[in-house]
Amino acid sequence: MANILDTTASAGHYSGAVDMECDLLVLGAGPGGYSAAFRAADLGANVVMVERYATLGGVCLNVGCIPSKALLHVAAVMDEARHMAELGVNFGPPAIELATLRSHKEKVVGKLTSGLAAMAKMRKVPIVRGYGTFVGSHHVEVEETTGSAQEKTGTKKVIGFKKAVIAAGSQAVRLSFLPDDPRVLDSTGALALKEIPKRMLILGGGIIGLEMGTVYSSLGARLDVVEMLDGLMQGADRDLVKIWQKMNTPRFDHILLKTKTVAARATADGIEVTFAPTEEGGTAPAPQTYDLVLQAVGRTPNGRKIGADKAGVYVSERGFIPVDIQMRTNVAHIFAIGDIVGQPMLAHKAVHEGHVAAEVAVGELQNKPELSRATFEARVIPSVAYTDPEVAWVGLTEDQAKAQGIKVKKALFPWSAWGAPSPTGATKVLPSSCSRTMATKHRNMANMVGLWVAVWSVSTLAI
Repeated sequence: MANILDTTASAGHYSGAVDMECDLLVLGAGPGGYSAAFRAADLGANVVMVERYATLGGVCLNVGCIPSKALLHVAAVMDEARHMAELGVNFGPPAIELATLRSHKEKVVGKLTSGLAAMAKMRKVPIVRGYGTFVGSHHVEVEETTGSAQEKTGTKKVIGFKKAVIAAGSQAVRLSFLPDDPRVLDSTGALALKEIPKRMLILGGGIIGLEMGTVYSSLGARLDVVEMLDGLMQGADRDLVKIWQKMNTPRFDHILLKTKTVAARATADGIEVTFAPTEEGGTAPAPQTYDLVLQAVGRTPNGRKIGADKAGVYVSERGFIPVDIQMRTNVAHIFAIGDIVGQPMLAHKAVHEGHVAAEVAVGELQNKPELSRATFEARVIPSVAYTDPEVAWVGLTEDQAKAQGIKVKKALFPWSAWGAPSPTGATKVLPSSCSRTMATKHRNMANMVGLWVAVWSVSTLAI
């Protein structure tokens, strides 16, 4: 990152008509994009946002974090009601009205996205709707879109800018061997909640797949999950995942670890999927047929879809845009934030990056060193799986500490020793054996396996 400005790329030159001019153009209106735009506007810059969707908020608010959490809340209440039967209070089987449930989800999303639109209007930040691509180092061309989806109108608009923030995000990875069939979905399709399958396969044992699996399982689906690695929810310590897995095993017919999907075909009865072991000598089940297949094997950045080369911005082979600690690309007046700059692909990380990029850009425009010196140097970034129970952590895991040769002590408090109705989970503290650095895992017994917080001094715990 320190030598990002040494990366060279040839920029194009645009000399055509310009429809709008601004101090700062923000390409993408997800959490990082709108945070950058609003911060820059608050600092007095003339800002324009470009967004292809009908509403602000990007994937997170429209077809990601927010709608999934709305459905996960419903799933958690349903599971709690079932649990009450064991305590002598039986509510009976739920009557699920999918249309009403979808409407609830859309209302939650609409409330937040309309709030963002009001905030943009209040700050006098115009929104140009469409696909934005660079046509030069200081110009973006927007193919305007309309309707509730992303239909192109055929109209184009060119926006000139002094500085730009790329916040174009990422998209779900699609496996090439999967059939083009409505029964094969990514997370966006799964959130549409068109039907409840009897059997559902989750491709990928990461957070996104497990969250959606939680929703569909609570609504009545039986689950299988296939993961190429040796455990689910990679990134969290294995002791946390064991607690989660013990509580969630009843949702699954099969948890297929060290297994890959090698073929799939559409049949009248469903999607027939063929598996193979990832290791020589391993075993895999016979082909299985599913009513629904969710592909949740990761996300890929949109770096190669925005004409970045026309602006001279370097993009890696995988589509990421390298940046320095000020979120600056190899082109000094163009910044990049969020999923497109690399892992972790988290909204709260993008928000912080957006604020840094906006402050640096506006500080340079206004010759204000107190702003232009801003940097993004996060030592730890929280992560969370909104499964049931929830799992959250921040900082080095115990496994990562061992891999890096960092000696830590371990203190584990099982919540079964806490006098509360649902004592499941644990608090885990990892103090360094040679400093005051420490990490904690915390269990909100109602709905968390563990919150794992890594902090760099005892006092930080009080924040």
